[in-house]
Amino acid sequence: MSLPTPPLKKLYVLDTNVLLHDPRAMFSFSGALVGIPIMVLEELEQFKRESSGRGKNARETVRYLDDLRLKGSLSEGVLLDNGGTLKILFTPESFPSHPVLKVDVIDNQILLTALAYKNEGYEVKFISKDLNARVKADVLGMESEDYLKGYVPEDTFYKGWISLQVPAVQLKQEFPDALRDLAKDKLLTKNEYVLVESQHNSFNYRLFRYIAAGNRDFKEVVMPRLAWPIEAKNPQQLMALDALFDPALEFVTLLGPAGTGKTFLALLAGLHAVLMTDVYQKMLVSRPVIPLGPDIGYLPGDLQEKLHTWMQPIYDNIEVIVHSASIAQHVQELRQDNGYEDERQQSDQNKKGKKDKRNGAGGKRRLMTVEDMMHNGKLSLEAITYMRGRSIPYQYILIDEVQNLSPHEVKTLISRVGQGSKIVLCGDPYQIDSPYLDFSSNGLVIATDRFKGESLFSTVFLETSERSELSKLAGELL
Repeated sequence: MSLPTPPLKKLYVLDTNVLLHDPRAMFSFSGALVGIPIMVLEELEQFKRESSGRGKNARETVRYLDDLRLKGSLSEGVLLDNGGTLKILFTPESFPSHPVLKVDVIDNQILLTALAYKNEGYEVKFISKDLNARVKADVLGMESEDYLKGYVPEDTFYKGWISLQVPAVQLKQEFPDALRDLAKDKLLTKNEYVLVESQHNSFNYRLFRYIAAGNRDFKEVVMPRLAWPIEAKNPQQLMALDALFDPALEFVTLLGPAGTGKTFLALLAGLHAVLMTDVYQKMLVSRPVIPLGPDIGYLPGDLQEKLHTWMQPIYDNIEVIVHSASIAQHVQELRQDNGYEDERQQSDQNKKGKKDKRNGAGGKRRLMTVEDMMHNGKLSLEAITYMRGRSIPYQYILIDEVQNLSPHEVKTLISRVGQGSKIVLCGDPYQIDSPYLDFSSNGLVIATDRFKGESLFSTVFLETSERSELSKLAGELL
């Protein structure tokens, strides 16, 4: 028996890319009639064979539809728990033709099916993450919109820090008065950073993190003491290092344009925590397989050889860390040999030397090569595909290029974090290669927005490129 047509006859028609983005999208329209054109099922059939996140979402969508099939006829409509109705839309006999749109193109068939229902009296709203498809729908006289569940407007995006200009005299106080006013007026989010600058000299500043712990509202942020003489190059990098080196912050996101140091800082903190302080047993690094050209399956060699090619940016950053640490340490040793270190520094170095000798390091803190780290079980480079279903305890987990993952995929990754682990997500929300994601809908931005204010979470948006002057100009001019 057919379900009665709702009095309003409002119909939300979902495009394939919406379900590939969020398999639960069909349940997001409470009390409404939701239609999925039969051609969408044909496209899901093609995508579900992929080993990517898109393939996983296609398979999950089909499973939801299979569960609903047991509750009634999908062709006539199945009642949902949210009061809505889901229906598979077949091409009506009065299938409209169009002089421009080619009927043999599946995307056009989906649009023309939606148009046919509009011609039958339904108030159709076409939901798609494909901008071109939405433009076509508008040309055909249908309302269309992006799927905006989890949408975070770019102009209200949470950066994780604010700047504050004060008279220089306040910088001499333990906690500047302006800071206290912010806390009193509840204008800060927990673990949000405050860059307090002199009104007339931006190079004269102090940095604080709002912790709201007991009677103490703020913690002053200083450069973490590293075994290697490497330092932050700007205030935002200092914020990032503070968050990365705090074990209480189990989830950290770093966002920003290319060259700001996101991956470098995350790797630096991870290597230090694994190799020097033993906070974690191992560092696990992964990146999504969203290439600019053919994907990882087309690369030559076995899985490890493919991963080596795909993880080359990680190798590059680790080599930079090893090189920077070696050069800086060599300079420091030369200064010591020439008597430039003061007594306190020399005393500290002697203490560290004794500890290192007990560890068999000969008084010197040298980084291992990537191959040695992997051989000794301290570093693991893995494909995201193989992280599903796992529980990962006592590890420092770094996922790079997360702007190319959907919110559902990021949720899957965060839920893998086990006892005693820390997860760091890095990415540039302005540089997205996935065709159905943008600044406001990618998993990195959504996760940052959802977790803000949680005591175990911190985020930093890095603005200043430190890679090279050429890299900075490329970001500005191109």
